Amino acid sequence: MSRLPTSRSLAVLLTVLLVLGALPGVVAAESRAGGTVVVAQGETISEDLEAFGGDIVIRGTVDGDVAAFGGNIRIEGQVTGDVEAVGGNVWVAGSVGGDVEASAGNVYVQPDAEIGGSLSVAAGNVVVAGSVGGNAELAGGTIRLAPSASIDGNVEYAVGEEGEFTNEGATVGGTVTRVRDVGAGPWEGPQIPDWTFGVYGFLVNLALGAVLLLVFPRFSARVGDRVGDDPLRTGGVGLLTLIVVPFVLLLVAITIIGIPLALVGGVLFGLLLWVALVYGRFAVGGWLLALADIENRWGALLVGLIVLGLAGRIPWIGGVIDFVVLLLGLGAVAALLFTDYRNTA
Repeated sequence: MSRLPTSRSLAVLLTVLLVLGALPGVVAAESRAGGTVVVAQGETISEDLEAFGGDIVIRGTVDGDVAAFGGNIRIEGQVTGDVEAVGGNVWVAGSVGGDVEASAGNVYVQPDAEIGGSLSVAAGNVVVAGSVGGNAELAGGTIRLAPSASIDGNVEYAVGEEGEFTNEGATVGGTVTRVRDVGAGPWEGPQIPDWTFGVYGFLVNLALGAVLLLVFPRFSARVGDRVGDDPLRTGGVGLLTLIVVPFVLLLVAITIIGIPLALVGGVLFGLLLWVALVYGRFAVGGWLLALADIENRWGALLVGLIVLGLAGRIPWIGGVIDFVVLLLGLGAVAALLFTDYRNTA
């Protein structure tokens, strides 16, 4: 009979997770770090958010400001405050109540994006297709205002000698002026290559995976077996867990006494999602090695992180792959923990 992880082992794991999560800086707000950082649809963060990772996706709601530093940053949900983003690629496709400042290789303000304040961008390529409630200060190699763009204030733009500015019929309430330089972007330092964030995310996930394999070798092996034996049911359990746990935390938070418990539970659930994603990649990596008649847990971890890390960067499809892998890992972990708890009860 398998045993639940001991309190000492669990303490070691949580300590490592908290240290890795604290790398970006002092936690003056909610801070999240990892290879992939996601604010899920339906999730609400009732304070400022600081995020550092290879991929940062906000599909839910942040009731405050967002400071994001990553390889790919996507704002698809709602941010009530300001957004400061530094990364390889920045997409704004949701609603931002305040200002947006971004320094990146590429910045895209999608047609459905709504920015209540001003837009300040420094990037190699800039595309504005959404609505901006204030002024727009744009600096880049190429800048394009799409026909769907609507900017209530003035537009000031700066491009290099070989750069290009194109206005394809955007609605601008003020003036459009070319200047030598604009104070665009939250950070005026050198641009960091996109691959740097991918490497960081890989190393952080590798460190977490190594801890899991070393501290919980039997449990990790069972996770891989669970996913390989019944992936459909395991993914279903993961989806159910992803829906039920936030709902339970919301019910707990309704009472004043339950608010601290809900906050702690939310942090632990966020850590669980990170563990589940790494476990999911480990399990898929093991399945890929099995196709070549190779069985090696460290090889499975490396193959899973590399192959699925690269696959996760494919536009649109990559997000679906990451989500499926997350469900597999989460379902396996949840099912095994429940089984072990029932056996020891």
